Amino acid sequence: MDLNLNGDELNTCVQCGLCLAHCPTYRVSGDESMSPRGRIHLMREVQLNNAPVTHEVLRSFETCVQCRGCEPACPSAVPYGHLMETTRETLADAGLMTPWWQRLAMRPLAHTKLLGAGSVMVALAQRGRLVPKRLGLSVDVPFTQEPLRASGTDVIMFTGCVMDAWQRDVHQAGQRVLEAAGFGVTPSGDLAPCCGALHAHAGLADDTRTYATNMMRTLSRGAIADASIIVDSAGCSAQMKDYGHLLGTEAARRFSSRVFDISEFLALHLDRLPEGSQLAGTVAIQDPCHLRHVQRVHEATRTVLGRYIPNLVELDDDGLCCGAGGAYSVMEAQLSGQIRDRKVAVISAKDPDLVASANPGCSMHLGAVGVPTIHPMELVDRALHG
Repeated sequence: MDLNLNGDELNTCVQCGLCLAHCPTYRVSGDESMSPRGRIHLMREVQLNNAPVTHEVLRSFETCVQCRGCEPACPSAVPYGHLMETTRETLADAGLMTPWWQRLAMRPLAHTKLLGAGSVMVALAQRGRLVPKRLGLSVDVPFTQEPLRASGTDVIMFTGCVMDAWQRDVHQAGQRVLEAAGFGVTPSGDLAPCCGALHAHAGLADDTRTYATNMMRTLSRGAIADASIIVDSAGCSAQMKDYGHLLGTEAARRFSSRVFDISEFLALHLDRLPEGSQLAGTVAIQDPCHLRHVQRVHEATRTVLGRYIPNLVELDDDGLCCGAGGAYSVMEAQLSGQIRDRKVAVISAKDPDLVASANPGCSMHLGAVGVPTIHPMELVDRALHG
């Protein structure tokens, strides 16, 4: 079976094994088929030697969290994330991966009214204690929320789908921080309801291309045509920065160059942030994988938080994944829980008052087992506004 993989990219892996210690699924299983080099070996066997796509082969690909923690550790710079996404896309197109019910469940993400109605149903079920624990909903899904309002056109705040429906308070905090730094903010809202990150991870890359094309069109006209696009969800900003590779056009690459994680952007404009108050307590930083391993801008979180929090502590696991992985925590609940257990043990050893995490999936996944998580922008907002 042709997995449509780039031969040069596939052959960059020399099977050295330096990735093993940085792979969460290998760490909890000890199974080579659940390691980056094991998965690449299977990709080669399928594409080059026409090996059958057995249940075991599919499980190898399905169990990847797609954290990409292996990439910074790789001396050969293997583009593992692109290899895995292409593999999953090919298998999904062939009907071998991503069942119909998963595809159906993801459809509302690009339709704000449908997502809003679904969120109300989730909120009702949550209040009635009818939501399964495996979904890991550590936040109270709101029935209604205050709308975000534009204050200018200096920057666009990408609001996205689930995060805007369930954690708009993070967007509100981020907007207040940006405005305190002197930037007028236009929330993206219905202009760009979904970035397609969850779809890309599930192998539904055609959907992601559709959302990317729509976003590029709607956020590149009028007064906001050249505005920087600020994102407070690490998974979304990583996906949007990858549109150049996804679409393969110069227009997409230009668009991606406008995208910044919110801490990354504020670190570049640190002199514009007010002094604010110093916050008491110990805060541990949990780096979302797509901030640390993909965008590699995680130091910006420390730069911004360090201005207001004297007691920042690091976790002693070199940024190992927490197991959230977008929909992974639902699709692979057992593995996800085992990966999370390792992360929680590392956090507990530091005994922090709060854990700062710049991705909603990570914060909900950790919060589901009692870890006190908070978005970095909520902390900065506290320091600036009380």
